[in-house]
Amino acid sequence: MIDVALVEDDRVFRENLGELLDGEDGLSCKRRFGSVEEIREAAFARPPDVILLDIQLPGMLGSQGVRELVARFPGSAILMLTVYDDEGRVFEAICNGARGYLLKKTVPARLVEQVRAAHEGGAPMSPEVARHVIRAFQPQADPATALTPQEKKLLALLADGYSYQNAAGQLAISINTIRNHVRSVYDKLHVHTKSEAVAKALKLGLLR
Repeated sequence: MIDVALVEDDRVFRENLGELLDGEDGLSCKRRFGSVEEIREAAFARPPDVILLDIQLPGMLGSQGVRELVARFPGSAILMLTVYDDEGRVFEAICNGARGYLLKKTVPARLVEQVRAAHEGGAPMSPEVARHVIRAFQPQADPATALTPQEKKLLALLADGYSYQNAAGQLAISINTIRNHVRSVYDKLHVHTKSEAVAKALKLGLLR
């Protein structure tokens, strides 16, 4: 029997989901809470196998409280529940120790399947969130060696105030190639704008 604990502040949704899970063969969902504080203070004869934890909760957010629940229930698989694919909050929760997440709109049969999968060691998450997690835990390359010579030349031109079009002329490449280089530079420097890229390149000493 897979023992599931549910933490959800919407009472109607909590009871409906709890009854759904409790009615499935091999699942039990008797322990239902409205906040991180409630489950944190509750007495448990044995820890739950799976904890379904809403991301957006009153008091301590689920995405933050997951760290405390992982510490208290190290053997439990914690899955975040969210209304929409909130990559930032989901990513925060997974970095804090959550196993994965489920969208509340997931059809019941699929949701039950993912709860079982989490108990068996699975980690349900979208490809977008999975890419965030992979990047976060990969060794970060030194930007000084990661940037190509062409990308460094482009950064120097942008720092001098060149537009993409003028930089393309200076480097004798197409504007589309310039845009591809810019996206690559943003990714390697972990920035989102031209000014951020130039500022970080200057700080790292990439522009001499």
